[in-house]
Amino acid sequence: MRGNKGEWSEIYVFLKLLADGRLNAADADLNALADIYYPLIKILRVEADKRREYIYNDTIKVVDGNTKDIIFELQINEFIEKSQELFKNLKGSSGLSFQFPEIEKFLNSIDVNTLSATSLDKSDIKIVVHDYNTGSNPTFGFSIKSMIGSDSTLFNPAAGTNFIYKLTKPVGLDFDLKHFNYETLRLTKGTKKSKITLRLNTLEELGFKYEFVRIQSENLHLNLQLIDSQLPEIISHLVYSKFNTGRSRITDLVSILNERNPLKFNLASGHPFYEYKIKNFLSEVALGMTPEAVFTGKYDATGGIIIVKEDGDIVCYHIYNKNEFQTYLINNTKLDQPATSEDNDNPGFEKVGKAKPYKYGWVYEENNELFIKLNLQIRFT
Repeated sequence: MRGNKGEWSEIYVFLKLLADGRLNAADADLNALADIYYPLIKILRVEADKRREYIYNDTIKVVDGNTKDIIFELQINEFIEKSQELFKNLKGSSGLSFQFPEIEKFLNSIDVNTLSATSLDKSDIKIVVHDYNTGSNPTFGFSIKSMIGSDSTLFNPAAGTNFIYKLTKPVGLDFDLKHFNYETLRLTKGTKKSKITLRLNTLEELGFKYEFVRIQSENLHLNLQLIDSQLPEIISHLVYSKFNTGRSRITDLVSILNERNPLKFNLASGHPFYEYKIKNFLSEVALGMTPEAVFTGKYDATGGIIIVKEDGDIVCYHIYNKNEFQTYLINNTKLDQPATSEDNDNPGFEKVGKAKPYKYGWVYEENNELFIKLNLQIRFT
């Protein structure tokens, strides 16, 4: 069982929940709310065709999910000890991936043989809790984000997450496409400057105008329209502002949208159009919306997200505490810049050999018109 800190954090949450017997909700600043928590009844885990239920009571009973027979019974203090040991190992480890033989031995003894459970949705762990709001015992799926390692990704990049912009050249301007792509790349070599930011800034200085055309993935475009019909265009301005200004925090980019107001909303009465719509987008992503799967707006896949804090505590954001959930998301996320796939020896073309399939960030020509693609990726800060 070898994995990175994010993958091992899924096992840590599994052990920690069985050690604590409860899952605390959090406020917008990641502090546990003393009066909002979910008592744990059991964790459901599937590996291949093997189903197991880890029931929390005075002891931990490991039950066959198909026959309901009790397979093992363990003391809770074993999970307390192993969760503490795993957290200590995670904090003290460096590198891309690692193994913890003693933890693996314990996991194997309770029929856990892979770091990630089998899942047909975006959830990393499925739990049954007691819901004080309804008096019922619902099953919730949560995605897990860890602050122990590097920043977790909220929205993964792909070729389909490219936003495509048409570039309109000023009348009479002599524009050499190949020279432009090469020169802007050359000027950023050896510096921390983004070649994409330099390109967009230079295009504006030359008098180019840009216009959002479409998202490369039609399914993502439709998913965004389902959330809000204006969301594709709003996100396109958010993405463009990130690469144009070099600023990445979503709160900063929303401020830029409020200043520029590209959709011409009536902001005179203080309606937070951009903030509200982007908050809804972020929460839908956290609850299961992905670029290529058809999104229906249903929340039956996940209950929210579980955050593993740097001190080892775990807290959750659930749709029940929507305001805190959305405020946390918008205050703690940023747009990132994945690999462009551009060939440094031949700017403006796909890299030869191994490269991410994103293919964005340079000016290209199609049907005698100029375009540029910018990619959407969202990380937690």
